[in-house]
Amino acid sequence: MNALLSVSDKTGIAELARALHDLGVRLISTGGTAKLLAEQGLPVTEVAELTGFPEMLDGRVKTLHPKVHGGLLGRRDHPDHVAALHRHAITPIDILVVNLYPFEQTVAKPGCTLEDAIENIDIGGPAMVRSGAKNWQDVAVLTDASQYAQVIAELKASGGVSRSTRFMLAVAAFNRISNYDAAISDYLSSLQPDGTRSPFPAQANGRFVKLQDLRYGENPHQQAAFYRDLHPAPGSLVAAQQLQGKELSYNNIADADAAWECVKGFDTPACVIVKHANPCGVAVGKDPLEAYAKAFQTDPTSAFGGIIAFNRTVDGAAAQKVRGQFVEVLMAPDFTPEALALFKERPNVRLLRIALPPGGTTAWEQGRNLMDIKRVGSGLLMQTADNREVTLAELKVVTTRQPSPQELQDLLFAWKVAKYVKSNAIVFCRDGMTIGVGAGQMSRVDSARIAAIKAQNAKLEMKGTVVASDAFFPFRDGLDVVVDAGATCVIQPGGSMRDQEVIDAANERGVAMVFTGVRHFRH
Repeated sequence: MNALLSVSDKTGIAELARALHDLGVRLISTGGTAKLLAEQGLPVTEVAELTGFPEMLDGRVKTLHPKVHGGLLGRRDHPDHVAALHRHAITPIDILVVNLYPFEQTVAKPGCTLEDAIENIDIGGPAMVRSGAKNWQDVAVLTDASQYAQVIAELKASGGVSRSTRFMLAVAAFNRISNYDAAISDYLSSLQPDGTRSPFPAQANGRFVKLQDLRYGENPHQQAAFYRDLHPAPGSLVAAQQLQGKELSYNNIADADAAWECVKGFDTPACVIVKHANPCGVAVGKDPLEAYAKAFQTDPTSAFGGIIAFNRTVDGAAAQKVRGQFVEVLMAPDFTPEALALFKERPNVRLLRIALPPGGTTAWEQGRNLMDIKRVGSGLLMQTADNREVTLAELKVVTTRQPSPQELQDLLFAWKVAKYVKSNAIVFCRDGMTIGVGAGQMSRVDSARIAAIKAQNAKLEMKGTVVASDAFFPFRDGLDVVVDAGATCVIQPGGSMRDQEVIDAANERGVAMVFTGVRHFRH
């Protein structure tokens, strides 16, 4: 049995090679890999010796040779192939271990030049992988170090690699080549004449990995599956570990994502309750129990059967309180043993554990999407994700009345919530909790009225609340509705032709108003 090893990432390759050698497998290798194996005291045949042709052009040509590809492509069950291999003294290759030049890592580095990128486009590696994977019935193709252990275990157990494993490896190999080619296409087609890169390449190549099939889609007559990015951001929903409960549905996942994206944006203990993709209760508190109790007050009716997210470990006290309502999904960075024991008595509740992102200067380190994609008829809408945060220093007071320090904090809280409410969005808040939420209406006035009605139905005091509007008030009527309901301070983007009319109305009503200069439409 013969194995050809040629890897850019040397992780685990020496251990794999030694295990293969101990099993009587002949080792063939190239360049740096061959040198590493020789330094480990392993007998290795260099590809140049196998082909009778030296590596050339700075290593660009070394495996592009009939004695390599013939050894990979020759079918052992085809007499003409076997005769051709024998006639041309071509050695069959039974195991191929290849990972590719680090193109993706290279172009991700700041200051990467076109020359750097081009030199990291692998040619021989993908060609060998394709050849070996095409002939998967005879060749086991390993393209990732995570595959090494299974192959060695099978070789030790039976002296060969099973048919099912070889097929699985071939599928993984073609997927790797597809993703590699897509990365090259994305990079090259994003380059502009001035050398800069556009976030929108001329050809968009989606690269996603299926996590699971779902029972059905948004409705029972629709089919669905759940995919993740090839390189997901840390702290994103796709990294969730389900601890108990039924299988997640399409709608569970969509709502859970809305809740998780909202809750992880708060620095203090927070709870977000989502129903049908909209936050119906959001609050911060001294601990998860207080945050949940405040969030639940906003709209107990909508919270029934909702999705709940915490940004702190759920302890026994919080778990005991949450158990009192019907909840579909509960997610948090972790759960105490007491909390887990309490929820074992509610086995249908889906518990998800998700680590918070590590934080950092980039959106990826903060666990945020870089791009948003929406499907339209025979096309896609692509945009950079709405990761814009507004700071206290950016707020522009446009009224005579100035917000108090407490109102300013509540305004920022309300603004964070409004970002995750479907447009048109109106959010009443006070003391770090939502008081009323109006979402998804065609008229901003109607959203304001609905938010007020919900607060009244929940018997929450609206006097002294602040209000966030995700987009500007086009007329004073929406402002009058929220002030009539009890709001004393408003945060909105501004930018309307009638801004002055709305500012004058705010001054007339004696309320404070601040502009953010940022809009948060969410459709």
